[in-house]
Amino acid sequence: MVNIIMGLKGSGKTKKLVDLVRDAVNAETGDVVVIERERKLTFDIPYQARLIDAGNYDIGSYEFLKGLICGVHAGNYDITHFFIDNFYKLVNDKSAEALETFLSWLEKFSEQENISFIISVSADPETVSEKVRSYIL
Repeated sequence: MVNIIMGLKGSGKTKKLVDLVRDAVNAETGDVVVIERERKLTFDIPYQARLIDAGNYDIGSYEFLKGLICGVHAGNYDITHFFIDNFYKLVNDKSAEALETFLSWLEKFSEQENISFIISVSADPETVSEKVRSYIL
């Protein structure tokens, strides 16, 4: 399962993501991973969730992000949820085509590995394609 929390800056995306992280930690027996660019969520999410400061890795490309996700999963097959905050701050290419391609790959990976992905994206939901809109919570 892949879902997107989308809205403009200040619309409450991160708060919703934090609530979903808490729910996942409380409800699941597996591990929860949160990827963000800075350590702003350190005190907001439960300590049981693994927080990865992606700012240390200078991600930039979708291929690098895919590698990070696969690498974290390869080191821990008990992961049930991945949360990614401020997605567009991690990647350089903010085009609709690149996002659609990444979401398609993520959907396949999610089904194959039985992992839920929730991503927060700062964008106007009215301006994205129907394909991207189908992922919005």
